[in-house]
Amino acid sequence: MAAMPDFAYSDLLPLGADPTPYRLVTTEGVSTFEAGGRRFLQVEPEALRLLTAEAMHDISHYLRPAHLAQLRRILDDPEASPNDRFVALDLLKNANISAGGVLPMCQDTGTAIVMGKRGQQVLTAGGDEEAISRGVYDAYTKLNLRYSQMAPLTMWDERNTGSNLPAQIELYATDGDAYKFLYMAKGGGSANKSFLYQETKAVLNEAGMLAFLEQKIRSLGTAACPPYHLAIVVGGTSAEFALKTAKYASAHYLDSLPTEGSPVGHGFRDLELEQKVHELTQRIGIGAQFGGKYFCHDVRVVRLPRHGASCPVAIAVSCSADRQALGKITAEGVFLEQLERDPAKYLPETTDEQLDDTVVRVDLDRPMSEIRAELSKHPVKTRLSLTGTLVVARDIAHAKIKERLDAGEGMPQYLRDHPVYYAGPAKTPEGYASGSFGPTTAGRMDSYVQQFQAAGGSMVMLAKGNRSQQVTDACAEHGGFYLGSIGGPAARLAQDCIRKVEVLEYAELGMEAVWRIEVEDFPAFIVVDDKGNDFFTSLTPSQTFVGSIPVRSRS
Repeated sequence: MAAMPDFAYSDLLPLGADPTPYRLVTTEGVSTFEAGGRRFLQVEPEALRLLTAEAMHDISHYLRPAHLAQLRRILDDPEASPNDRFVALDLLKNANISAGGVLPMCQDTGTAIVMGKRGQQVLTAGGDEEAISRGVYDAYTKLNLRYSQMAPLTMWDERNTGSNLPAQIELYATDGDAYKFLYMAKGGGSANKSFLYQETKAVLNEAGMLAFLEQKIRSLGTAACPPYHLAIVVGGTSAEFALKTAKYASAHYLDSLPTEGSPVGHGFRDLELEQKVHELTQRIGIGAQFGGKYFCHDVRVVRLPRHGASCPVAIAVSCSADRQALGKITAEGVFLEQLERDPAKYLPETTDEQLDDTVVRVDLDRPMSEIRAELSKHPVKTRLSLTGTLVVARDIAHAKIKERLDAGEGMPQYLRDHPVYYAGPAKTPEGYASGSFGPTTAGRMDSYVQQFQAAGGSMVMLAKGNRSQQVTDACAEHGGFYLGSIGGPAARLAQDCIRKVEVLEYAELGMEAVWRIEVEDFPAFIVVDDKGNDFFTSLTPSQTFVGSIPVRSRS
């Protein structure tokens, strides 16, 4: 009989020192007092509200310096494809526009997520969640952000809350005399790429794990706006803990974990496997949305303890809108992570030489038959510049148009005459033609395409991410096209490409209305053509990219 082990304790996720640079927000609302031989920190609700409002503002407009440096690295890498570099440059331009504090970096300004750890020597008046929620409310109602939260009225009926509340707030008790926070804004596209797989010990070997991960990573596609910060968690004391750990890891919150395991059972980072998975993501050829090397900026792999009969594997990503910041309240004041307010320093001095200037200009104000004839001349992955009229419609508008078709009514003429852009704008700032107005995930509209194209509409679609086989089949049958827009640069599109916005139909739907917009030099790529070709399905497991030329790996 084995000897009973001695008691030993470790945090499940033991973090090291915090190297984060912080800026002082205020010294108001914070005080200390002595009692029972200990010093306590007293935090007023206003400090919680202000810190949260500041955090939600900053993560909507600014990025971490490390993330911006990774974008610049793509421009400087001779192995990056022209499409990699084009996407990276567009994202850097977007970051510069967003840093002006008017247009948020992404039109999907996300669900507000706040995780807090309150030390045992921190006292508040109670109602911390309410004060934090008030900060979220203030940020979303006062800034040019979008309201995305739907309140369920019945099981089937729901209504937008009009304030982006409720927020997801999770507060924990811990040791110490500080109140520490992680603030996140998680858009639907990125959140929808969180996955849990219930596996077995069979994946707990390098060959089996890499084969499993390659299949799952390919299935991520580009709908969540790569290049990604990819996180993988193997193991977990529960399924939900594995998923939560993956979310934190994708935000680099767990970077200071140990890099080796121990019999005590704490989590750790596997740096060797991180490197191998990163190399795998570079080989598969998806790249920064339209072919190349940079599907991911980096990879985090966390190994957790597990029940012997359970082996959860969780995958999560943080997208090009890499929106998170740390905050803390101490005796010295209220502090927020210092994000980069001058992203221009990451732009190259000259950009023309760094990009492939082969681009097909498409006049969207020609008849639809002529637009399709022009697109039919070019292969998938061709870079386009669109100028003219687009119709904007997404989930709810598509459902309403389907109801009309099912009732025997015809396809609206605007969907017959113009390409359809799947998108939903953020609020329009004063003096601007549009608020941030980037593409939404195309896959949510897949089920409508066959019926709409058969009725003469949606012959040219524009959005982000990969589509299902039914879309490829419909385009081949009806002569349609799906164009991919760069996911991420919503502020740049609003400032530089969108010249006019007006409601066409369903004004009562707000952001979900049908819009007519006029665009100029709007960037796009051919993803699915009228011949049954799909860029994403053309990638093979052994394909890699050198420059812009796909080659076969000899390994």
